[in-house]
Amino acid sequence: MSENASGPTGPAPHGSARRVADAPLPAAGNRRILTLISSLMPVISGAVALGLLVGFTLVLVQPGPAPVSAAGVAGAAPAPGPMSFEIELGEMYVKPASIDVPAGADVTVHVTNRGTQQHTLALEGRETPLIDPGKSATIRWGVLTRSTEAWCLVAGHKDSGMRMTITIAGQTLAAGAAPDAAPTAGTEGTAAASTDAKIDPSAKPGPGWQAMDPTLKPAEGGATHEVTFHIQEKVMEVAPGVKQMRWTFAGTAPGPTLHGKVGDVFKVTLVNDGTMEHSIDFHASKVAPNVQMRTIKPNESLVYEFKASYAGIFTYHCGADPMIYHMGNGMVGAVVVDPPDLGKVDKEIVLVQSELSLGPAGQPGDLKKMLAGASDAVVFNGYFNQYAYTPITVNPGDRVRAWVLDAGPNENTAFHVVGTIFDTVWKEGAYLLQPNNPNKGGSQTLDLQPTQGGFVEFTLPDAGTYPFITHKMMNMAKGALGVFQVGETK
Repeated sequence: MSENASGPTGPAPHGSARRVADAPLPAAGNRRILTLISSLMPVISGAVALGLLVGFTLVLVQPGPAPVSAAGVAGAAPAPGPMSFEIELGEMYVKPASIDVPAGADVTVHVTNRGTQQHTLALEGRETPLIDPGKSATIRWGVLTRSTEAWCLVAGHKDSGMRMTITIAGQTLAAGAAPDAAPTAGTEGTAAASTDAKIDPSAKPGPGWQAMDPTLKPAEGGATHEVTFHIQEKVMEVAPGVKQMRWTFAGTAPGPTLHGKVGDVFKVTLVNDGTMEHSIDFHASKVAPNVQMRTIKPNESLVYEFKASYAGIFTYHCGADPMIYHMGNGMVGAVVVDPPDLGKVDKEIVLVQSELSLGPAGQPGDLKKMLAGASDAVVFNGYFNQYAYTPITVNPGDRVRAWVLDAGPNENTAFHVVGTIFDTVWKEGAYLLQPNNPNKGGSQTLDLQPTQGGFVEFTLPDAGTYPFITHKMMNMAKGALGVFQVGETK
């Protein structure tokens, strides 16, 4: 049996004996140990002795450690060298939307802006500068240790889709992980507590607060109206005790109401005093959008000139992307162009309905809420229930004209004054109802979709309080409520 197991020509049933036979002879010191084992074979079992001999020999001939490679581990793949990626930015995308990176790769990205406004791309404090349209920038991200995300830092662009996933080989990105913080164990799938501001419907404005004057100022003399709008980003109160960063035309949200007649020329100088790109779009104009509605950078200006060829109440708003974010943060306003032969009234007001989608205190509104149509409030002239806190005063019997503009960005309106009936209704360029109509008809509600407008006329003959609301009741409950105070209260 021993001959078949160890002889040079015998079979090797399990392969190990053949390796022992083919191995180099042991060194002299090891031969003495083998001789000692052989001398003990008469006194111990042959099988045991043979096992000791073979086993010990296997230990002696095991190869030593292999040389360590440059990668640090025997047989491991070498670390990847530098890698570069071509990234394209546009409105509102990052292409590719995801990249796969081998572990240990030293990453550089070459970023090109194919959009029409400035963008940037940032990852964990490593960011490109603002890249102008048609321009490029290169930035080294270095060796990334975990899967993460990169995105555009311009306000609202990330939530509009300008984000890219970076996956390290063998890793996944935890749901909701941010590039400035590693995923936290046990938090995946758990909604974070909201830090958004909250409106207390029972709260009252503090001392010194003043409602926005809703009075429509008379059209200035002359056929040309020259105004300058400085774009300002400022913290403003939007409900009692609630402050948000508002993006404004001339410091108010909504912006100033412009007033003229058919055939008048408006020459508006827009100056960007803000920290990001903005623009302006007048729905009352017929101009090339890429020229006068173009987006301007901070510290730039443009002159927007148009002739008012049609009557009505028209929206103006910022058109920079994401447009809903700029509009939802206050960049809306109205242009009133009187129809020919418009009669005189005793009281003429402008009410601009818009929405508040609150972000954290002192910060801009929440873009995700805007995109989802989940506003926190619907308001007239930018403030929650402001004309309930400060009613609009009217004398008994006065004829009132209320211009109403639905600036959106999402909600429609059903404007109604409790306790009266409209005898005149103008909507989107035409009279729907006038006092001399042969049917003796009256109107109860002016319905408008976002950016539509019109006016109603009515009288309030008796002293008292007359609420005005949007009759879309959930929005009335969210702040679209005011009061006409007629005469003395009892």
